[in-house]
Amino acid sequence: MATGRTGADAVQAREPDLLRFTTAGSVDDGKSTLIGRLLHDAGAIYEDQLAALRGKAPVAGAALDLALVTDGLRAEREQGITIDVAYRYFATPRRRFIIADTPGHVQYTRNMATGASTADLAVILIDAQLGIQTQSKRHAFIVSLLGVPRVVVAVNKMDLVGYDAAVFERIRDEYGAWAARLGFADLVFIPISALAGDNVVTGSGRMPWYDGPSLLTHLEHVYVAGDANLIDFRFPVQRVVRPDQSFRGYAGQVVSGVVRPGDEVVVLPSGLRTRVTRIVTRGPDLDYAFPPQSVTLCLADDVDVSRGDMIAHPRNVPVVERSVEAMVVWMADAPLAEGRTYMIKHTTRTVKAACGKIAYRVNPDTLHREQATELGLNEIGRVRMTLYQPLFVDEYRKNRATGSFVLIDPATNATAGAGMTIDRRASPAPGDVADGLQVATNVFRQASRVDAAERARVLGQAPLTVWLTGLSGSGKSTVAHALERRLIDAGRACFVLDGDNLRHGLTRDLGFTPQARRENVRRVAEAAKLMNDAGLVVVTALISPYEEDRAMAREIIGPERFFETYLAAGVDACERRDPKGLYAKARRGEIPDFTGISAPYEVPAAPAIELATGTESVEQSVEALFAAVLRRVAQPR
Repeated sequence: MATGRTGADAVQAREPDLLRFTTAGSVDDGKSTLIGRLLHDAGAIYEDQLAALRGKAPVAGAALDLALVTDGLRAEREQGITIDVAYRYFATPRRRFIIADTPGHVQYTRNMATGASTADLAVILIDAQLGIQTQSKRHAFIVSLLGVPRVVVAVNKMDLVGYDAAVFERIRDEYGAWAARLGFADLVFIPISALAGDNVVTGSGRMPWYDGPSLLTHLEHVYVAGDANLIDFRFPVQRVVRPDQSFRGYAGQVVSGVVRPGDEVVVLPSGLRTRVTRIVTRGPDLDYAFPPQSVTLCLADDVDVSRGDMIAHPRNVPVVERSVEAMVVWMADAPLAEGRTYMIKHTTRTVKAACGKIAYRVNPDTLHREQATELGLNEIGRVRMTLYQPLFVDEYRKNRATGSFVLIDPATNATAGAGMTIDRRASPAPGDVADGLQVATNVFRQASRVDAAERARVLGQAPLTVWLTGLSGSGKSTVAHALERRLIDAGRACFVLDGDNLRHGLTRDLGFTPQARRENVRRVAEAAKLMNDAGLVVVTALISPYEEDRAMAREIIGPERFFETYLAAGVDACERRDPKGLYAKARRGEIPDFTGISAPYEVPAAPAIELATGTESVEQSVEALFAAVLRRVAQPR
């Protein structure tokens, strides 16, 4: 079998590769002007368009208003702002480009999300005069939420600040520290003047202190070919092709993975297995297909396949879900409310769904989570949707095609929201497959002949879990072991479950992603519960940054035994201590998902006790905690 590309693929292979990028930023940061300058200086504006721009100049020979290249709507021209998403195509000898010029005004955040949904890279503009605005942060958060891995921060209007290096460096340092929490794979800062053309297409002699590439040079050379998911084969069926009795095929787009004739495949939801016999296109049959090719698959067996079904490799299938957790960008005037019914459009499948629970709303300025019962226009939050029929989903960060969906208002048929699925399940449900092993279902809980009250009488104490939470360097391990010493000296049976120690054994297989952190918390909570059942006082020392995960631990251990202790030391204090040198590594980008730097920490809303370990001594903190714990565990012998 030949392995080379054929037909249209061979032509495409000889063409420059494609980069899709979006622009974003606050109102009047100069996005439309930047795109106009980029197209103008790259020679991508046609003569008739240039003539039209010259005709709109107030006087002959005046400078062209390059913002009008993309601000095509009359309402935009009248208001002087961009309210829609304008797409432009241009090419250089090195690469082809599709630009999405998105709105800057907060009222049109939904349009910005639309433009970023298919982007490989985002250009976020910041006005050098005004500095970092709320929308600068909001757009970066949305870009990260939509899985755009690369960001160029273009500090614009440098001509209006005298091309001052200090202005650029201040914005770079402040915004870089904030954006590090979002985990971008590539974050680049370029000082520019879109109006004057500095560092847009060519370098600028007005900023000799900057020795990096111009914006276009960076866009031409940034590597994006590795973004395609070629591992997880997913083929949503768009239609059944049956021109006559001799041919049956299933048309659709390969959204991820690779498929070849002879491959064994499974059809979802039926679960029937068969093999691919042909990959049909308008030209010769293909030896293999990959994203984003649209093809027709022919199968060896006459299996029941229809629009909305999913074809995948049997050993690598998406999750069949009747309930999905997702981050949702709400785009409708009427709020997203719990209990309301919507339609979900996911790949080629549309099903009815109900909003079961809004877990929280995200504040884009602080990245903190806020309690909410509904999401308003342009707001973003975590939502659980209950499906009337199953969907075949992957986590969005793993697969953008099968991890995203659109919410539709059934009354108006209008797009109401966009969702990105997340998977933070603490552990597989019974019967689920995890790490290639089937989870046992034929196990039963055995009752003990000794109850908790008897153990408490023997030990002379009430069991308790002292759950220490705080940033790295806040003193959790130090306080935990000092408290253990005090409790043992006072005749109390106690043991410390230290997060670092556990990662050498019980949790050694876990990383530091949100999913891994949640599983880490679950395992520690289950261990603490067992030790509480044995009558012990347990002190845990782990960051546990998410409020939701700590609530899960409280539920596992039991509210009456859970004593949440917040070590209130801020990032600055912890970074000054930096006992393990971790903050310095995180600042250099050597440690991804580092809490407080590149990952958020959610301060407990109502801890049992708060220790000011950032300002008070270890002895003061331990003494206060010891007294509070002793009151809880004291029990007559």
